[in-house]
Amino acid sequence: MDYGAGNLRSVINALRTLGHKPEVSSNPRQIALATAVILPGVGAGGAAMEELQKLKLADALRQRVSQKMPLLGVCLGLQLLMSATEEGGMVPCLGIVPGLAKKLPEESKIPHMGWNQVKQVKPHPIFEGIPDNSNFYFVHSYYAEPEDSSAVVGTTDYGISFCSVMASGNLIATQFHPEKSGAMGLKFYDNFIRLALGGPPC
Repeated sequence: MDYGAGNLRSVINALRTLGHKPEVSSNPRQIALATAVILPGVGAGGAAMEELQKLKLADALRQRVSQKMPLLGVCLGLQLLMSATEEGGMVPCLGIVPGLAKKLPEESKIPHMGWNQVKQVKPHPIFEGIPDNSNFYFVHSYYAEPEDSSAVVGTTDYGISFCSVMASGNLIATQFHPEKSGAMGLKFYDNFIRLALGGPPC
């Protein structure tokens, strides 16, 4: 999905490397027909929500997710799934997942930038072929905190332990950037696509 806040080129290149053929769109009609959607994001939550609303993509996403369409949120894309973000004040987000996007503790260097480990706190097929405590690449100042802690399947430590992978039904989301995370990041994307198409990861 192209809403002006995505790291689109890197995501496209990662998916093409895996042999997939992604389509990039900001058209809500095309989103309504999609088999699955990747919601990437770099930037500020409030500005991103404004674009999603202006392009009429917010309602399209909510509707398709309610119809059980597989959705992968990446970085800001994870935070936008929450009810609201503290960034720029309490700004309403998509409200697909009850919870808040919160700022990382001030005592930590912000933004959190670079490689860090993801601890797999619950088994999930999205982790197929990815060893526990694998390193992924992060660039963020805020993190998502779902109200339902059972949705948290991966955590990362940076001053606090925060949700770095969320999975709930047809939704999967990461705080890290798989497209910047080498072989393990490519594996993560490949697992999502295979799950979205109804097959097992391999």
